[in-house]
Amino acid sequence: MSPPSPAINQAFCDVSALEAGHIKIPLAWVLADVSEDEFVNAPILSFLVHHHTGPTTTFLSSTSVPARIGRTSPPAIIKQAANSRSTASVPLDVVESLAKGGTTPPNIKRILISHLHIDHIGHSALFPTAQFFVGEGSRALVADRYPTNPNSVIPADVVPEDRTTYLDPEGWPALGPFPHALDFYGDGSVYVVDAGHGHIPGHMNFLVRTSADGGWVYLAGDSAHHWDLLNGQGKMGHHSLFGCAHEDLDAAEAHIERLKTLMKENPKVRVILAHDEP
Repeated sequence: MSPPSPAINQAFCDVSALEAGHIKIPLAWVLADVSEDEFVNAPILSFLVHHHTGPTTTFLSSTSVPARIGRTSPPAIIKQAANSRSTASVPLDVVESLAKGGTTPPNIKRILISHLHIDHIGHSALFPTAQFFVGEGSRALVADRYPTNPNSVIPADVVPEDRTTYLDPEGWPALGPFPHALDFYGDGSVYVVDAGHGHIPGHMNFLVRTSADGGWVYLAGDSAHHWDLLNGQGKMGHHSLFGCAHEDLDAAEAHIERLKTLMKENPKVRVILAHDEP
């Protein structure tokens, strides 16, 4: 149930968490046994992953929420936000966060999108030269996006068609507790983990080696929206009006159990959620 042991001259990465907005959501949408009028103001995090072999291997995980949901957003998004009373604020977007570390969009060669919800893909257009990578399950969502489907929550410019690769987990080997994972660079530094279809089809997580002797960061995306689901203190929520945060509850809970196993058996793995309030 452990990640691969380090090799001789093991490659590894630096990982930086980037502020990319905040979103207020009903807590009952993600956590059981709480008031339906209780909200949580969660961060929206993106992650810069820099491989030690050089700048051409720098990639960004997600591009985060757009600065404003308005005229060009799919009507379903506007309606969803209004009904749930969810609001987004972007005091510092992902590009501004990158600038604080001396990085600009042209420096980003690859963008690995965890999944296609708008708070993870809202700034894709600001990276005009990057290659995009999304899960194979996202292909059908892109084909059925707005305005082809007027009821879709996926915007028209979700990913650039000529610069997007769909990663198909079929045939990927197992890694630790996870059934399918891809050694992205082929050197054991970054693994793309199939998170299943629990949250949304095409959902991917990223396991990144952060030291040559066995430190790791696991970027869990929206596998869980609250730490009580991972530490055993809470159960998955279901709001009477807005439903559950996951499309397939059973599959989502199965993936959370895998995350629990990863953490229990590997103390040198740091799990971080995309909306990690702590």
